[in-house]
Amino acid sequence: MEKSKVYFTDMRCKMGTSLLEKMDKLLDKAGINQIDFKGKYVAIKIHFGEPGNLAFLRPNFAKTMADKIKALGGKPFLTDCNTLYVGRRNNALVHLDAAMENGYSPLSTGCQNIIADGIKGMDDIEVPVNGGVYCKTAKIGRAVMDADIIISLNHFKGHEGTGFGGAIKNLGMGCGSRAGKMIMHNEGKPEVDQSLCTGCKTCAKYCAQDAISFGADKKAFIDHNKCVGCGRCIASCNFHAIANNSGSSDELLNYKMVEYTKAVIDGRPHFHCTVVNQVSPYCDCHNESDAAVVPDIGIFAGFDPVALDKACIDAVNNAPAIQTSILSEREQKTNDHFTNIHPTTDWRGQISHAEKIGLGSGDYELITMK
Repeated sequence: MEKSKVYFTDMRCKMGTSLLEKMDKLLDKAGINQIDFKGKYVAIKIHFGEPGNLAFLRPNFAKTMADKIKALGGKPFLTDCNTLYVGRRNNALVHLDAAMENGYSPLSTGCQNIIADGIKGMDDIEVPVNGGVYCKTAKIGRAVMDADIIISLNHFKGHEGTGFGGAIKNLGMGCGSRAGKMIMHNEGKPEVDQSLCTGCKTCAKYCAQDAISFGADKKAFIDHNKCVGCGRCIASCNFHAIANNSGSSDELLNYKMVEYTKAVIDGRPHFHCTVVNQVSPYCDCHNESDAAVVPDIGIFAGFDPVALDKACIDAVNNAPAIQTSILSEREQKTNDHFTNIHPTTDWRGQISHAEKIGLGSGDYELITMK
C-alpha cells in the first residue's frame, strides 16, 4: 500500500518572502487545487481560541486559506461548534464575540464566521459513522454538514485528555455539537484526591454542569450524576488533586473522537493543514496558554488527517524540549514529549483506531518544500 503523502515547510523565511506566502505555495504543492471548489460551500474548521489564550492560530493563516479557496472558485466560511465547559465559547453569541476579540472578523480573514451548531449548540445533524465501533452515529453541527467541502486548519498542541490535539481532534471533537461532545466525554468521571485538595474552588469555577460541591472540610466532591466527564476540572486543578481513575475513559474518548472525524469527512472532499508553532502543553480551549514545549517547527498539509497528525507527532518528539517549559518540570520517563507532559493519556489510540476504521494511515512519506 502506498504511503500517504504529507507536505511540509519550515518556519524559515528568506528576506522578502513571508511565511504566509510559503503556506500558499505549500497548499498548491500538497494538491489542494485538485479539489473542485467552483461554486461550492467550503467549511474551514478552525479553533477561534478561548480569550486569554495566546497560542491559538493567528487569523492571518485563516485568511491565506480563505483567499486560496476563493481563488479556486469556492465559497469559504470559518466555523467551530460550541463548547461544553464554562467559558467564552459555549453559545454562539459569546463565541462570535470571542472570535472577533481574537482577531477573526470578515475584515481580517476575508470570510464569515459561522457557529456550526447554532445559538445554543443544539442545531446538529445525526450522521452515520461508517465502520464505527463505539458510535454508530455522530451528532455534528449542521453548518459543517451543509458544506460541500471540509477543510481542517488547526494548531498542533498537547491535550490533557487526548495526549495531543491535531487534525483529528479539530474535526472530531470540534465538529461535534454540544450533545455530541457529551457523548464523546461520557465514559469517564474524574475523582478528587481529598489529601491533595486545598479547597481553592477553582475546579467548580470551570464546571459547566454544577457537579462540584464542597463539604464542611472544604474539600471538593464531584457528583457523577451531574458530571459529563469533560475533564475541565482536571486541567484547572493546580494541585493535581483531580484525576480520571476509570483507566479506559481517555482511551474511549480518543476512539469516539476518531469516529466523529470519520463521520465529518466521509463522502465529500476534504483537505488538512496543521501549523506546528507555539506548541502549548494544553488545549487552546484554556483561557491561558503555558509556554511552548518545543521550538516552532513549521506547517504540514495533505489529504490524510491521520498521516498529518502522525507526521506532526514525530516532528515534535524529534525536537528539543525547551528547558523553561513544563517539560523541564516533568520526569523524562520516555522519549515521547506528549507522554511526559500527560502521563495518564496515550495519544497512540487516536492513530491506531483511525487506521482500524479506515480514516487514514499513520504510515506517511514526508515531502519537504523550501
